[in-house]
Amino acid sequence: MSSTASGKSGTWRNWAGNVTARPVREVAPASVEELSAAVRRAAEDGLRVKAVGTGHSFTAAAATDGVLVRPHLLTGIRGIDREAGTVTVEAGTPLKRLNVALAREGLSLTNMGDIMEQTVSGATSTGTHGTGRDSASIAAQIKGLELVLADGSVLTCSEKENPEVFAAARIGIGALGIVTAITFAVEPVFLLTAREEPMTFDRVTADFDALFTENEHFEFYWFPHTGNCNTKRNNRSAGPEKPVSRISGWIEDEFLSNGVFHAVNLLGRAVPATIPAIAKVSSRALSARTYTDIPYKVFTSPRRVRFMEMEYAVPREALVETLRELKTMVDRSPLRVSFPVEVRTAPADDITLSTASGRESAYIAVHMFRGTPYQAYFTAAERIFTAHEGRPHWGKVHTRDADYFAGVYPRFGEFTALRDRLDPDRRFGNDYLRRVLGA
Repeated sequence: MSSTASGKSGTWRNWAGNVTARPVREVAPASVEELSAAVRRAAEDGLRVKAVGTGHSFTAAAATDGVLVRPHLLTGIRGIDREAGTVTVEAGTPLKRLNVALAREGLSLTNMGDIMEQTVSGATSTGTHGTGRDSASIAAQIKGLELVLADGSVLTCSEKENPEVFAAARIGIGALGIVTAITFAVEPVFLLTAREEPMTFDRVTADFDALFTENEHFEFYWFPHTGNCNTKRNNRSAGPEKPVSRISGWIEDEFLSNGVFHAVNLLGRAVPATIPAIAKVSSRALSARTYTDIPYKVFTSPRRVRFMEMEYAVPREALVETLRELKTMVDRSPLRVSFPVEVRTAPADDITLSTASGRESAYIAVHMFRGTPYQAYFTAAERIFTAHEGRPHWGKVHTRDADYFAGVYPRFGEFTALRDRLDPDRRFGNDYLRRVLGA
């Protein structure tokens, strides 16, 4: 077995370091045919199969004790159809490579998340999203999928072809098959003007509906133990391009958001009592700024400080109440939280198990620095989120099971019935899927 970047030979670890797996063997297929053969061979050997991306999920969604499929040879753009406004990419392509390649072709995705280290299939299969009033998750921009099924056959789907598979497989959590290629809707590259500015918690929550309505992409961060938030509004712009200068970009994105932030978190981990004072300084460290650039340079930023994360989608109209309950809980508790809470939104979509399926949603993400005890905070937060019919992100920490999901996803049974049809022997199963989808 080859040794890999994410662990010594035979052990796979995720990015956060909280999930490990010891597969019987690893394969790195260089073609769809090789992947099909690997799935058939696994079936002959009675082994389960999972594909892994870059390990950016905090759950064990990709863990396996069977055959681990590494997708790094299944990368690159298969084709661009300018007339249809689509690009087809191999599943193992990192989002970063896709974004750079599209920009070179004068194209862009409409919306994206805030990091781009993940593979396209890992990001979409778990429901990765950014923030948007009208534009939704990365998976919602999918126009077609190619999958290798449990019997090794290859299935393609879209709105017209195998539509029932398309409805579910765009966010399939790896349960229906192994995605080998994705066709995304793209558009001519455009400019976004980002306006970042501090705002008080009370003002953001009081004005949330207006801030949401007036901006194409609105998000904010609340710093626990303070009444301070940092807001970000991204809107399309006629230009001219005015990127962040290299110096101020380095100071804000590398030094403050990564370097100093890491040092501050190390101090907070060692001496938790310092966290509220640090939070007050941190929440004021980033000053207001405005810049204009192409989408991926505005939407995404590097994240080098490792953390644990839980994120829930609640109905958008329940956001302010949910957030105020979270703040009250933190204020009254002995918890010491050094990471900001991130709030984003998404319009309703038509994907079976999307966190925004059938309802306008707001996302609340809580984080803890890696190596600090996170369970008490996450448990208390989860109690608040689930009271508002929250739906957890498939790739982030949560304790929910199939019974819970059957209650918050009206189309849950549609997904599990399709899984029974496509993977009756649970070739793509693992412990995580057994918990969230049932046996």
